[in-house]
Parts: sequence; structure tokens; C-alpha cells
Amino acid sequence: MAPRPPAHTETEIKLRIPDRVSLLGKISRLSPDCSGRVLERNTLFDTPGHDIRRRGRLLRLRVETPAPSPLIPGGLRRAWITSKSPASGLAHSRYKVKFERESPVDPARNWITEFRRLGFHPGFRYEKFRTRFRNIPTARGLHLDLDETPVGNFLEIEGAPRQIDRIARALGFSPRDYIRATYWYLYAADCRRRGRIPRNMRFHA
Repeated sequence: MAPRPPAHTETEIKLRIPDRVSLLGKISRLSPDCSGRVLERNTLFDTPGHDIRRRGRLLRLRVETPAPSPLIPGGLRRAWITSKSPASGLAHSRYKVKFERESPVDPARNWITEFRRLGFHPGFRYEKFRTRFRNIPTARGLHLDLDETPVGNFLEIEGAPRQIDRIARALGFSPRDYIRATYWYLYAADCRRRGRIPRNMRFHA
């Protein structure tokens, strides 16, 4: 049996991005490494009784394929299985904090069938184009992820709270701009505004 991946605490925020090109210019001045742009296809899984969701947890399959743009080269083809659970005592934090376990898996394998065999059923599915930035010289360990989604563009900043605040400020944002919501909640809110029934957040929908 493969060893269980270690859990780590994930501390992050989202920022809504009105001008993607302008933000890319600001990020470039931080001199990060860019791993390229990918199309993410994400599927959340649960039991028939929704036990995972009722406990505030998450089980996700993420499959990434290269998606170059005129501004950014394509990334790698990869896949990940991720589980998340809530961190206690942080309900009023301005950051989104979760315990996370993540394992890379073979992107060519039919993981949806494998999950079904284990008794898990696919639920919410969502897509986004993601560009990753890492190894910022002034903020080691900080992660910047630029997400282009069907409901707008967002920047996820993950790292230590002080680093998050400092980099957000350098990019022109303040704590009042921080978003803790998941993409499901952002998508569901967008559907309510448009008078639509939430289903899956996909580009062809």
C-alpha cells in the first residue's frame, strides 16, 4: 500500500481580478517562476448520503492539460487527488484555512471509474484555466495562482498570513478585497444573479 501523503495547513485568499493583463505585469515585477498555463478539470466526489460535504470536507480529482495563450506558454499534463478538512477555531479569520492532503496520480487513468468502484459518486464539476507562479525572491514559499473561470478572473494567494498581506498590498489590494469563498459558492452566487440553476461551472455551459 502506498504511504499516506502528509497533511499540511493551507492558508489562502482569493482576489477578484478586473484586468488580467495589468495583473500579469505587476506579477512579473515580483520575478516569480511561471510553470505555464493549464486547463483544469475538477470533479468533487461524495458518498450517496453526502457524508463528505456534511462534515465540511472535500474529495477532489483535478486533471490538468496544457493550455498555452498568446501571453503564457502551456504547462504540464498532470493529475492530483486532494482531500481537505476544516481547521477548527478559524471561522472568523480573514483567510481561508484548511487541512489538505494531495497526491499526484496518473492523468491517463480513468479515475472517475475508480472512485465509483470505491463507492464515491461525482458531484460538482468545475473548469478553469490556471497559471502558477512560484519562487518569488521576496516571499519564499508563497504560491500565486491566476485563475480564469466562467464567472470571472481570480488570483489565489497561498502562504503565511503576513506574506499574503504583503504581496496582496504590492499588487494593489487590501484585506477588504479578500475572498474566502470556494468556487462553488462564487459560481452559485453568479447563477443567482443571472436567474439560473447551478449545475457545473464549465466553459461550454
